[in-house]
Parts: sequence; structure tokens; C-alpha cells
Amino acid sequence: MARRGLFSKILIANRGEIACRVMRTAKRLGIRTVAVYSEADADARHVREADEAVRIGPARSAESYLSIERILAAVKQTGAEAVHPGYGFLSENPRFAEALEGEGVAFIGPTASAIAAMGDKIESKRLAAKAGVRTVPGFVGEIKDERHAASIAGEIGFPVMVKASAGGGGKGMRIAWNEAELKDALRSAASEARSSFGDDRLLIEKFIEEPRHIEIQVLADAHGTVLHLGERECSIQRRHQKVIEEAPSPFIDAKTRAAMGAEAVALARAVQYRSAGTVEFIVDAKRNYYFLEMNTRLQVEHPVTELATGLDLVELMIRIAAGEKLKLKQEQIQLTGSAIEARVYAEDPARGFLPSTGRLVRYREPSGGNGSGIRIDSGVLEGGEISIHYDPMIAKLIAFGPDRGSAIQRLAHAIDGYAIRGLTTNLPFLAAVARHPRFAEGRLSTGFIAEEFGTAFKSPPPTGPALRNLLALAAVARCRTAEQEAGISGQLPGHRARVPQDWVVALGAERHALRVEAHGASYRVRGEDWELEAVSGWRPGDPVMEAQLSGHAVAAQIERDGALLRLAQGGCSIEALVVPGHLASALRHMPMKEPPDLSRFLLSPMPGLLVSLAVAEGEEVKAGQELAIVEAMKMENVLRAERDGRIARLHASAGASLAVDQAILEFE
Repeated sequence: MARRGLFSKILIANRGEIACRVMRTAKRLGIRTVAVYSEADADARHVREADEAVRIGPARSAESYLSIERILAAVKQTGAEAVHPGYGFLSENPRFAEALEGEGVAFIGPTASAIAAMGDKIESKRLAAKAGVRTVPGFVGEIKDERHAASIAGEIGFPVMVKASAGGGGKGMRIAWNEAELKDALRSAASEARSSFGDDRLLIEKFIEEPRHIEIQVLADAHGTVLHLGERECSIQRRHQKVIEEAPSPFIDAKTRAAMGAEAVALARAVQYRSAGTVEFIVDAKRNYYFLEMNTRLQVEHPVTELATGLDLVELMIRIAAGEKLKLKQEQIQLTGSAIEARVYAEDPARGFLPSTGRLVRYREPSGGNGSGIRIDSGVLEGGEISIHYDPMIAKLIAFGPDRGSAIQRLAHAIDGYAIRGLTTNLPFLAAVARHPRFAEGRLSTGFIAEEFGTAFKSPPPTGPALRNLLALAAVARCRTAEQEAGISGQLPGHRARVPQDWVVALGAERHALRVEAHGASYRVRGEDWELEAVSGWRPGDPVMEAQLSGHAVAAQIERDGALLRLAQGGCSIEALVVPGHLASALRHMPMKEPPDLSRFLLSPMPGLLVSLAVAEGEEVKAGQELAIVEAMKMENVLRAERDGRIARLHASAGASLAVDQAILEFE
């Protein structure tokens, strides 16, 4: 599309952080922005930040953000000249790109033909092979039935990966290690694919063990220029969904980068690609790489490439869509420093990372900004709600440094200083990953989370220096509270409260005697065989406690629950009862509240929809047998029996909306 100058107004057909991200660049370029929103997003941040906003339907995505007709109506209503789709929703729907073209509206993305070619995993593998791009061994075609799948798996050998042909974002993907698992994988992958994409076609390919997920960012204009912007390492994944990404990869050398980049460019040329896109590869321990798929949109993790290259990908997408020619040359593109992104999700790591929903009662991003090497892309505000209707990602926290070590250090500190209250998040888990020795060494694979943390994560009890830090912070926090209470006006003359120096920190049955000497905002904290100098301006009620501990900057989450102080730092946490030393003897008289016995109940692990119940009252069940399926955030979660037993009573029926920990059924 030949144009003079950039667009005057664009519509962002998306929500959340990516809508806000696109608006930020558009406004810098002097382009007016239009937001679209569902009923659930009427007060959302992206609606507030746009120049105009149009309501497009109910909360359900199918009736709002996925409705081509309603998006087109908003385009016509506002006179937008172009549409940026963000990621997800309609971003890789060729019918959407065609519909916009038919209305004379620019699509800030690739052509419909390129989207269609790369959006089908079967067709994309054929095109990749034809373009000379190495592909994973497997069957290039549609799986007909279970017998056909078993035959293919027998030929290429287990383990195999079952994938939805129209899939993405980890949906419709299952690993089968033997023929018995293959049957379940086919059924569940097809069901999830049908629910997510309306397309249950599947393919099978060899599952590469100890793999790394590494992708190449490509950029192409309508004038024949095709470039690659280096790689991103995306191996830290959970259920095939990326959690932490970085650029450059700590594993890829210059020779491999050039070879992978050349193949990515060749594929982009083969489909006459235009705009920003990503070619994903799987890489084994010997740096052999194989094509996985091409994402014909802006990736969630694009900020790490922006920080490592100094380029604004959204701006370049807009300029390309406006008909401009890229002014860059391949040799000008260099990866400098290290950028690492952590996705902050509303999910419960202790419950197997199941989605969490609720209101952001408190939301405070880490202090600092780009000057401190920290960038945060978010689409939420304090008081906003994370609902069951959309993806549970709250924000993206990106750290940049001159080298990977400094980037990791900045990331870890920023995670500790990120305050979110009102719902459960994965921040403690991210903190643990950022400080994991294997992560620091760069020994990554897509199995990293499963191998190091299992299927769930629980904050471990701190030991050594980590324990000393938290004990010191707990004692200082209690002193600060006592100092505030001592300064309350209206006290009787001569009866002013005194702040003690001797304290006892009780961690359950464990006792730690500490002496705290205050000198303004500075405190000397002494334990049995250690001593720390703490300087902090923390005030009671602040959700994050920042301090200098013997010259080292630390941040910790802090929350008061009655007499208890909860502190978390570096992935570890404590519940501390801090009392003056002379009252320590009374601790043994404190009653211990026993938790209720819920072992007879099957509880919903998350808020969601009870899709089906596979058992009836009075039925005998075996350990591992399917009991129910709960759907949340478009993901199906199969709940199975932990032991043999008999169903005594059903507490919910299929189609019911469930709250977290709501009883579904009861065992005898």
C-alpha cells in the first residue's frame, strides 16, 4: 500500500499490556489511537489511555475481541486508517487481514497469504522444507485416526509430540512417551484445539529430548528487504508456554546465529513476508536446530530484542505497513548487552501454576525505570480485575544490563520489589528461578522447570544468609512499628512507650534471639553468631521493604496478618512472630490452630467452568481415574482420583461456575 507519511489514526484490536504497548509508540509518533473493549474491560487501562474507545461486545472473546464484524464496525465508526492486532485474538487470522484489505484499511502485519501459509503447521513445514530449512522428523500431514497416529509414532520412535495444526501458545500440545499415552494425548489435544481454535486437526513429530527453544526475529518490508534481528532464548517454559525469555541466548555462538538467521530469512522470502515475524527453532545439545513454526505477529517477548538491538519493533511494523522501506542493513544490526524478560502471571505456583483470578487490591511496580535497567510492560492498574475470560498475564518485567550476570541481578532485585496483592501470582517462583544456579550458568532446556521444581512450587524455608536477611528485616520492621506506636500523641507524661532492643523472632517452633540497636534509619542487628547493618526508610503499611544490608541492596515483600509478619525475598518466605525478649516465654502458651480436614473432598483448584463430571454417586473409582474437567483461561484441566475410593456425594454439576477450593464431590 503506497502512502505518504504515517497513519493519522490506528485502532488496536487487542487489550491489556500489548494494547498499551502499541499505544505508547503510536503516541510518540503523533498517531491517534483507538481502543476496543468488551464489557469486562470497560474500566481497563488500555481504554483509559486511548484517544478514543469503542465497546464491541460481551466479555466472551468470541463475541468481542474475536469478532471480525465488530472490529470492522469500530474501524468504520472511528475512521481508523490502520489496525494493529497485537498478539493472540485475531493477530494470525488471515480472514481478518483480508477483511481489512477489502475495506481499504491497512493491516499492521503480514499479508493474509503469509499468515495462512505459516498458520497451518502442516503447510508451514512443507514450505520450510522447500525453502531449505531443517525440520523436525515427523509426519507432514493430517493425522487420520488413532491407528494412523500409532503407525507414525512407531516409525519415528517415541517420545512424540502431538500438536494442533492450528495451535499456538502451548494449547493443543501433548507429549506421549508410549502407545498408551498416545491415545490420551490425541483425545485431549484435539479437544483443547477444538475449544481454542475451532480446528481439531493434529500432527505428530519427534520429541527432541533436552531441547532448547530458540527463535529468530525477522523483519521484512514490501520492497524486498528481509532482515533478522538475532535470536531469543525461550527455553524456560511451563506446559509449553514461555515464562522467561532472553536475548541473546547464552548458548548460541556467532556461527550458529548466522546460520539460523539465514534460514529464517530464506523462509520469510519464500512466503513473501512483510512486517515483523518470528521463526521458532528447537535446538539440541550439539546446536543442531530444527524448524518448529513461524509466528506471523509481534511476539510477547519482543521487548528483549528491542533492548538488545535498540530498535522499536512496533514503530518498524507501523512504518512497513505505511509502505516505507527499511533503512537498516543486516550488518548494522548488533546484539549489545543482555535483556531478560519474566512474565508475571496471576497463577498459583503451589497449585501446579493454575490460574488465579481476583482484584488487584494493591499494585505497585518496582522502583526505577529504564535508567536502572528495568522496563515494565503492563496493562493493569491498582483496583483492576484479572478475570476468567482472558489470559492471566499481569505484566512483563524486563531487565537489561551490559552482560547477562548484571541483567539477572537486576531482574532478581526487581522481582523482589514488585508488590501485587489481592490474588496469587508467580512472583515467588520467578524469584527462585532468577536465583537458581543452573539458570545463572545458562544450562537451560524446555524441561528446566519440571526438572528443577516439579509440577508445583512452594517457597522453600530460607537457610544461611537468606535466613539472616529475612530475620534482620523482620526485626527492623517490628522496631519501626514499635517506634511509630511510641510516637502516638496523647500519651500520659512520663509513660511514653519505649522501644526494646531485645527481640525474639519465632518461626513456628523455631526461636531466634536478636538484639537491635537503632540509630535513626540505621539499625545494627545481632544474632547468635552474626551481625548486620541495616538501613531502611520502610514505613509500616508499605508492601515492599527496601534496605541496605551491610552495603547490599535488598527488597522483600512484607505483609502483616494480625500479630504475624510475612516476608518473602529471593523465592524464600517466612511467617514470623516478633515479640520483645521479655515476652518470649509466653510464646509456648500460644494456641496452634489446626487446619480443617478436607481430604475427603475433591476441590476445584482454580476458578473456572466445570466442563464435565465423569463419575456418579456411589461409584467405585481407582487411583488415577478421571473425575472431572475444569476449564479456565481456555485451558482444560483434568482432575483425577489420588486414591481408590467410592463417591459419596456430588456437590456440583456440569456447567457450574466454580470458585477456587469449591467442593466438586465428596468421597466416603
